[in-house]
Amino acid sequence: MTQQFSRRSLIRAGLASGATLAAAAVHAAPAGIYKAGTYSAKATGIAGDVIVTMTFSADRITDVVIDASCETPAIGQAAAAKLKAALMAGQTAKIDAVSGATVTSNAVSRAAEKCIAQAKGEIPVEVVTKSEVKEDDPSDWLGKPPEIAEKDIARTVETEIVVVGCGTAGMFAVAKAAEGGAKVIGIDRFAVGTGVREGFAAIGSRYQAKYGTKIDKFDFITLATKAAGGHVDQRLLRLFCDRSADFVNWYGDRLAERGVELWHETAETDPTMRYQMLATCHTARWPQARWESSDGKQKRLNGNVVLFEYAVKHGAEFHYNTKMLKLEREDAGRVTGLIAQDADGKYVRYVAKKGVVIATGGYCRNYAMLEALQPFNLTFLGGNKSMPGAMGDGIKACLWVGAKMDETHSMAQFDRSAIRPDTEPGIEAMKKSDMGTFWLGSQPWLKVNADGERFFNESGTYEGIMHSDENQKGHCHYSIFDSTWTDFVQKTKMTGCSRLIPHPNGARPIFAWQFIHEKVLPQLIKDGYVQQADTIEELAQKLRLPPAQLKATVERYNDLAAKGVDEDFGKEAFRLAPVAKPPYYGVKNAGYSLCTLDGIKINTHLNALDTKGSPIPGLYVVGNDSGGYFSSTYPNLVPGMCAGHAATFAYVVAEELAKA
Repeated sequence: MTQQFSRRSLIRAGLASGATLAAAAVHAAPAGIYKAGTYSAKATGIAGDVIVTMTFSADRITDVVIDASCETPAIGQAAAAKLKAALMAGQTAKIDAVSGATVTSNAVSRAAEKCIAQAKGEIPVEVVTKSEVKEDDPSDWLGKPPEIAEKDIARTVETEIVVVGCGTAGMFAVAKAAEGGAKVIGIDRFAVGTGVREGFAAIGSRYQAKYGTKIDKFDFITLATKAAGGHVDQRLLRLFCDRSADFVNWYGDRLAERGVELWHETAETDPTMRYQMLATCHTARWPQARWESSDGKQKRLNGNVVLFEYAVKHGAEFHYNTKMLKLEREDAGRVTGLIAQDADGKYVRYVAKKGVVIATGGYCRNYAMLEALQPFNLTFLGGNKSMPGAMGDGIKACLWVGAKMDETHSMAQFDRSAIRPDTEPGIEAMKKSDMGTFWLGSQPWLKVNADGERFFNESGTYEGIMHSDENQKGHCHYSIFDSTWTDFVQKTKMTGCSRLIPHPNGARPIFAWQFIHEKVLPQLIKDGYVQQADTIEELAQKLRLPPAQLKATVERYNDLAAKGVDEDFGKEAFRLAPVAKPPYYGVKNAGYSLCTLDGIKINTHLNALDTKGSPIPGLYVVGNDSGGYFSSTYPNLVPGMCAGHAATFAYVVAEELAKA
C-alpha cells in the first residue's frame, strides 16, 4: 500500500538496534498471522497526535517508525527510541511506559495496537495522509475546540477551583488557594508539573527593607511602560507594585519552614550608567547540593517541592498526566469548568464552583502560533529554552469561549545563544536548538556584525542588541574578548542573572565566573560554539568575518578603551576593556527564547475579559497566559519581573477565590 508523509512526520529512531526495555520479552508471532505491509495509526499525546507506522512480514513486526514531533522534545520525543525498541523487542503493543513520558508512551501503545489490528485484518486500514500530518500552519494556529460527545465523558469531578497548569503561576495559585481553605485541584499534562522558576521581582518586601532597598512604584511603572512602548495596562503594573511584597514575604515564610533562606539581590549603581536598573530580585538560597531527606528518601529541594507539599498538606489535589482539552461555558455566561483527558485517554469533566484559573505557560513551544503572531522575533533566535508545556493550550481555550488576546505580541529572549559559525538563526535553528548556552553573552564585550563592524552600545539590555540584529547581515552579532575576561567580568556591575560575582550584600549569583572559566567555556570551545585563536586575524577566519575589518575594529575599540571614553556609542568607561592579550575568543551570538509575554486580556481581579472588555464569569488567567503587562521587549534590568508577575498575580487570584 502507498502512504504519504510530510518531511517532519517521520522521526526515524536509529537507536533501536540491540536496545530493549527490561520488562519486554522477545517472542515471535505465529507464522502467517499478519498481512505483510506497512500500516499507520495515531493516538493523542501531550500536545497533538503521536503517529506510529509499523512494517510487518507474515509473522513479525520488522520495523517501527514513531512520529512524536508534537511531543515535548526532552521528554516525549526523547522517549521515542526506547518505545520503538520496546515494540520491536516485545512484538506487542503492550509495553511499559518510559519514566516521565507516560502520556506519550500510552499514545504509542494505543497507536501500535491499532497498527497490529490492521495487519491482522481486524479493523479497516487507517490511511494517514499529508492532510492529517500537517506541517506547522501559522494560518490555522487557533483551530477549533474538539467535539466530545456526552457519552464519551468517563467521569465528572466537582470542586471549587481548578488550576490548569502546575508551573510557576499554577503552583503558587494552588498552594495559596488551599491555604485559604478552598477545595482546589491542579491539573497538568506532565507527570510532575513543569517546575517553578527562580528569581522573583517584588517591591517593598521585608527583604529589601533589611538592606535599605527602596524603589518608588511609579518609577517602576514608568520603566515598565517605556519598555512596552505604552502597550500596557498601568492598573496591572500598579497591582504588582501593591501586592508583590505580600507574595514574596509569604513565599519567604514557606521557604523558612523548610530551612531555606530567601535572599534579596542588591545591585550596584553608578552615575555614568546609561540604562537604569532596579534591585527587585529575590532568590531562594538553596543548599548547595539541593537535597533534603524526606520520608527516608532523598528528594531534591526546590520551589516545586516546597509548594507541592505545602498545598497537599492543606488539602489540595494534583491530577497529573491530565491535559485540558477545552473550557465549558454556559451560553455567553459563566465558565463552569472544563473537559480534560487523563493518562488513560479517558475524558474527564471538571466542574469548578468558584472558577477556573488558566496558567499553562504561554505558547513558546507552539511554532505555528509564534510564526503567526511574532515572526519578527524569530529571525535572530538560535534556540528555545522555554518550559516544555508552553503549547498555547490555555490561551486557545480562552479564545474559544470568547476571551480577547493582546494585539501586540512579544517574548522574553536572552542574548546567550552561541551558535556555530555556519549556522543561521531563525525558526529552524530555534526548533533544532543546536546551540551552546553562552552565559557570558550578556556581558558588555566588544560586539560586531557580520562585516566585522561595531554597531551598538554593548551595555544595553539583552534584547536591545538582538532587536538591532534585525538590521544586520545574518540577523546576528559576534562577541569578541580576550584572556583578561575573568578580571573584566568582576568589574562590569551587572545585575540579575547576568551577574557573575556575588551581589553587594553577598547574595550568590546564579553562576560564578569561576565555574564558567573552569567548566563551561572549555566545553563550549570543545563543542565548536566558541572559537579561540592567537591572533585577531585567525579569530576572524574561524568566525567567517573579514580579517582586515575586524582587526581595524579591535584597534579602534582598544584606542577608546585607552582613552576611557567611548566616542562612538557612549558605553560607560568601566565597561570598556581592550582586546589585546591572547588567546582571543569569539562567539557567533543569537538569542534564545525563554517564554512568550502576551496573552489574554484581564482586569485587576485577574478575570479574563471578552472582546467587549467585560469580564467572563468564572474564568481567570495568570502567568504567561495573561496579557496587558508586557509588550515589545522584556525589561531585564528589572530582574525577576516575569516570574514575579506570574507568582504575584497567582497569589492574588487564589486569595480572592478562596474568600469568594
